[in-house]
Amino acid sequence: MVSITNAHNDLIHDAVLDYYGKRLATCSSDKTIKVFEVDGETHKLLDTLEGHEGPVWRVDWAHPKFGTILASCSYDGKVIVWKEENGRWSQIATHAVHSASVNSVQWAPHEYGVMLLAASSDGKVSIIEFKEQGVSAPIIIDAHTVGVNSACWAPVSYEDGAAAGEQPKELRRFVTGGADNLVKVWRYNSETQTYALEDTLSGHADWVRDVAWSPSVLLRSYIASVSQDKTCIVWSQENNKGPWKKTEVQQDKFPDVLWRASWSLSGNILALSGGDNKVTLWKENLAGAWEPAGEVQQ
Repeated sequence: MVSITNAHNDLIHDAVLDYYGKRLATCSSDKTIKVFEVDGETHKLLDTLEGHEGPVWRVDWAHPKFGTILASCSYDGKVIVWKEENGRWSQIATHAVHSASVNSVQWAPHEYGVMLLAASSDGKVSIIEFKEQGVSAPIIIDAHTVGVNSACWAPVSYEDGAAAGEQPKELRRFVTGGADNLVKVWRYNSETQTYALEDTLSGHADWVRDVAWSPSVLLRSYIASVSQDKTCIVWSQENNKGPWKKTEVQQDKFPDVLWRASWSLSGNILALSGGDNKVTLWKENLAGAWEPAGEVQQ
């Protein structure tokens, strides 16, 4: 287990391994991003990326087929895209369409191309696509009136009902969580070339701090949402259609505010972290209830 101490001069808000698990990107209230090489129990600082003018909330690695690319979002209202070439990092794009803190940034599944989803306290989400001929005009959606805290892509899936010989239609969706206590599911419409609201899920009594769509592509879709109200809800939908079923991970409230939710790569283990500085693991039993699957020890 790698332990990196004194990495930043202030609070660390996110830490993400790349596709191969060989590099770790961290970001902090000290306005910097640090990139480490990790190997077994050793680590080495490769670079410190400076460019944001406020705390950096999240970082996300692009799929390696597009190169060594990292996106970051900050309280300064900007998303910066960084690229490494020949051992040197540089800014290759700045996305500055938001008028308030950008709280979440995530690359789309690589099958969609080089596409970035950002969520902001200005109540909007934006989707920006990077093409060979340049950056497309961003799609901007009014998502949650009092601010968007998190947004997450669904895994690639396809609609049922394609006629014989037809290509199945891609079902491109993402989920957002807002300061209006709501979770919203959005779906791409190829005719209007924008995203329309598909479902609004209500169940939290305070701000939704994070939403995470399970990466598994089984017959059932899962979304986890965590909230300032000290609860986690798992929403499930059968066959990508119909109503979303609501299941609370536990009946009693958690000891403190829940900040983040994250799924394992296989999509069957859910990790939750919150204000008590603990990471708890959960899995679904055969009866459809969620039960503890351990705790991550520091």
